[in-house]
Amino acid sequence: MIQYAVAEEDEKEDREIDKVIESARIGRMMNRNRIKRTTSRFVLSAFLFVSLALFSSAATLDDLEKLEIICFVPSYLPQGFRLKTVEMTYDDVGPDENKEQRFPLYSLEYGGSGERTFSIESAREGIGDRNIMEEEENAEETEIKTSLGPMYLIYRPKGKEGRKDEIKANWVEDSNMKAEKAKDPQGHPTLGRFHGFSAAGITLAEFTKIVQSLHPIRDEKSATPAAAHTSALKIHPKVFNMIDCWISDSESPVVTEINLDAVEKNGNEFNQDGLVQDAEWLRCPVPETNGFMRYRVVESKGNHFKVEYQENGGGTLTTASILEFNIEKRNIRRDGKPVTIRVLRVSSYNQK
Repeated sequence: MIQYAVAEEDEKEDREIDKVIESARIGRMMNRNRIKRTTSRFVLSAFLFVSLALFSSAATLDDLEKLEIICFVPSYLPQGFRLKTVEMTYDDVGPDENKEQRFPLYSLEYGGSGERTFSIESAREGIGDRNIMEEEENAEETEIKTSLGPMYLIYRPKGKEGRKDEIKANWVEDSNMKAEKAKDPQGHPTLGRFHGFSAAGITLAEFTKIVQSLHPIRDEKSATPAAAHTSALKIHPKVFNMIDCWISDSESPVVTEINLDAVEKNGNEFNQDGLVQDAEWLRCPVPETNGFMRYRVVESKGNHFKVEYQENGGGTLTTASILEFNIEKRNIRRDGKPVTIRVLRVSSYNQK
């Protein structure tokens, strides 16, 4: 009995010693794993930092001019404001998109004395509502008209007068985004972008004046903004329909010279019903369909114009072309008598 008790006690002590040894071994393994995880986190953080540095960088306005996308800049700024930062980034490529394609985004910030700022940001997809503020009980909303279309604002504090702590506008679609959506509502935009505008420390009147002066940066050297060119041009969109061939045909331009005096007088064929200015586009409906014809001025200098013309017959297909033309006076004989007429003469045609 005594020998059995001693043997049992010795076996118990051996088991306790084995537990201590196993515990120490596990502890060393856990420490090694903790070191590995810490090292992994450090490497991952360093990788993310380097990645962000590669995909987000300081830029200049000259860099934005080289982009294919539309980048807006203001031609008016409050006194004392200057450009503070320009940034270019690249949007993520979707799983069903070409991995080699790059989708640039841009942002701008202008600032004045104190904390007065005006900023622009852009997005391609996955946008949320910009018209949200933390102190909603102290904020109110309004709507203003701009060359980019109606713009909905939220600002604080309440009241139309005085400087605001914060002003935000809803996302605005540019013409590329509208065209791509019309062509394929479910597709990923390539050149189309949403643009958001924010400010702090300025009045509603100043904010309105800034956004009403916005224009694509590549048009900055033009004498007048594109929207002003469009309203000054006053050509019925159906004129450009005469230049394009039918969808079932292949050769354009069909008509290369058009009597604009006749267009203005022939109100039955070129009637004004439904003719509207939609931001930078002059648009008219296609009779008996839900389609449209529209154009926007891309460039103008003197009597030379470059326009983008789009047409939709009521379905999902929207065709587009880039036209260049001069508006000139020409002498002809009508009913045997000499007359001078104003004509549109096509000089360049490119189908998009």
